[in-house]
Amino acid sequence: MLKFDEKGLVAAIIQDAENGEVLMLGYVNEESLQKTLETGQVWFYSRSRQELWHKGETSGSYLNVRNIYKDCDDDALLLQVEATGPVCHTGNRSCFFRRLKEVTES
Repeated sequence: MLKFDEKGLVAAIIQDAENGEVLMLGYVNEESLQKTLETGQVWFYSRSRQELWHKGETSGSYLNVRNIYKDCDDDALLLQVEATGPVCHTGNRSCFFRRLKEVTES
């Protein structure tokens, strides 16, 4: 059983099923998770619009689910997907393309 937060959400990390690249972070509620399980494509809950969001509906870049894992605390999901196009709204393959700081070994 998943532990949804006080807003009824769980973080969902989206990862490329083939190469392990982290593509994005989104949030799901019970309804969007159920739609994801039923359709095989990722549905999110948009915190800004406060509505369900079928990833790819407007862009054509769908996320086809290959595997879903939950973490050891039951409060986060890892969805391994096959993306049909760029995942980020900027047109980049991943939302994680801007380095905050380069870390070097000491």
